[in-house]
Amino acid sequence: MSTQRVVVDPITRIEGHLRIEAMLDERGVIKDAMSTGTMWRGIEIILKGRDPRDAWAFTERICGVCTTVHALASVRCVENALGITVPENAEIIRNIMFLTQYVQDHVIHFYHLHALDWVDVVSALKADPAATAALAQAVSPSWPTASPGYFRDVATTLTKFVQSGQLGIFQNAYWGHPAYKLPPEANLMAVAHYLEALKWQKEIIKIHTIFGGKNPHPNYVVGGMPCSIDLNGDNCINIERLNYVKGLIEDATRIIEGLYLPDLFAVASFYTEWAGIGAGIGNYMAYGDVPQNGIGDVSKLRFPRGIVLGRNLSEVHPLDLSDASQITEEISHSWYSYPGGQQALHPFDGVTEPHYTGPKPPYEHLDENGQYSWLKAPRWKGNAMEVGPLARLLVGYAAGNTEIREVVNEALGRLKVPATALFSTLGRTAARGLESRLAVHWLMAEYEHLVANLKAGITGTADTSRWDPATWPAEAKGFGFTEAPRGSLGHWVHIQNGKIANYQAIVPSTWNASPKDAKGQHGAYEAALLGTPMADASKPVEILRTIHSFDPCLACASHVLGPDGRVLAEVTVR
Repeated sequence: MSTQRVVVDPITRIEGHLRIEAMLDERGVIKDAMSTGTMWRGIEIILKGRDPRDAWAFTERICGVCTTVHALASVRCVENALGITVPENAEIIRNIMFLTQYVQDHVIHFYHLHALDWVDVVSALKADPAATAALAQAVSPSWPTASPGYFRDVATTLTKFVQSGQLGIFQNAYWGHPAYKLPPEANLMAVAHYLEALKWQKEIIKIHTIFGGKNPHPNYVVGGMPCSIDLNGDNCINIERLNYVKGLIEDATRIIEGLYLPDLFAVASFYTEWAGIGAGIGNYMAYGDVPQNGIGDVSKLRFPRGIVLGRNLSEVHPLDLSDASQITEEISHSWYSYPGGQQALHPFDGVTEPHYTGPKPPYEHLDENGQYSWLKAPRWKGNAMEVGPLARLLVGYAAGNTEIREVVNEALGRLKVPATALFSTLGRTAARGLESRLAVHWLMAEYEHLVANLKAGITGTADTSRWDPATWPAEAKGFGFTEAPRGSLGHWVHIQNGKIANYQAIVPSTWNASPKDAKGQHGAYEAALLGTPMADASKPVEILRTIHSFDPCLACASHVLGPDGRVLAEVTVR
């Protein structure tokens, strides 16, 4: 029997280097799927021969979205290689930068990258503003903008968009699809909150500009943070700037507690069947982050480190990033070549040698039995893994972390679903919101810790004792890790005679969007689509829901770089 294929290319709302091909059976259920990174990332080649102290500035530009986490992984990587321990204040400021990224990124994901998979914007035009106001006051009683007049104004603005035929930020969706379940009033409320969150998100990121000089691409330094602090000074971070940071964190707390989480639970209550769809491979990995006693003490990370296999929450397997046998990348279905064939390599031995064997673009279909992606296939002890908010919460939950267990159990109770509901598209979406709640409160705790240190006269933010390459060994290797909003991020460096001999980065979207490996194991995206029923193959909103629940961002995983300036591919967006 012939197989119907559904192609979504590009699938991401944030940048478009991801292609999904799904193969349906005669019932319209996905029986196989391919995740394809359609552009090549070559940052590793650019870094060879450069000063390792500059690596963070290059790797940070792998992505324009989660830029700070690449810098963080990179400086930790070089510090690990050179044996540098950063001052406590530097670690706290890095935590503040890190958690700020989480809060902003997760709100953007829910409202601007994922909500439109569940919210029918055109349906909102049918809403009664008074009924919408009543709903909003019930869902988010602490939120101030919930009057009939407010929602009438939003509906008027939205009507002008639709009547003009130019939906702008709301275009390219499947409005009217039978899979949309929200009533018109819930849709109008969600659209209004979409616009409010869009306005707010540019404010919270000012924390990066205060401690890192700018955003995107805030500044870091090997050995700490490049910001000077004097509570009474005029030309550095002073008490006025710190009070401003506190105000931004308080505003963020109101957004998370008063808008994001109420909207998340309200929308999720209409789509509880998605607690049984999109489970995926069932293996979860978290490197851990937000150190409380230096990055070397993994027992005191707010996000715990570990592995959960086969959805078994009664056991957490240890993860050792210094063990070269644990993490490898292979290329059996990737457009790369390795010197020794297709044997999987640890990142210290990683090779970035492109070898395209696919059809000449544009193409109708790719071959699932051959090489079909610019992403490699990373594996932990040979196992495909899922990373990201769900993985972090599951590892923390299984490890008995009190704070994580509390927010997860509360959410399960509110949605009236069992713990098994976590292993799903809905669980993945809910996990990001719950993680935001943790992150914004940890953000305030880190801020208060910093202020307490400063008041006690502890003001140092960098250790430059090993800045001079003359103090380095002739050869050194190191790894740096963090938990990017989208999942586990690792950088590995090999330094020889003061220069980078090799550099490799395995990013969250490489773990999740990876193609099959030599054993036929699907990556997380591919596995999560298997078994998904589709109402209308010509309008694949079901594929969008599951893939977007991972918050895909392929700039980190695949990036077009032509060393000779050649155009490798052209994509025309209409």
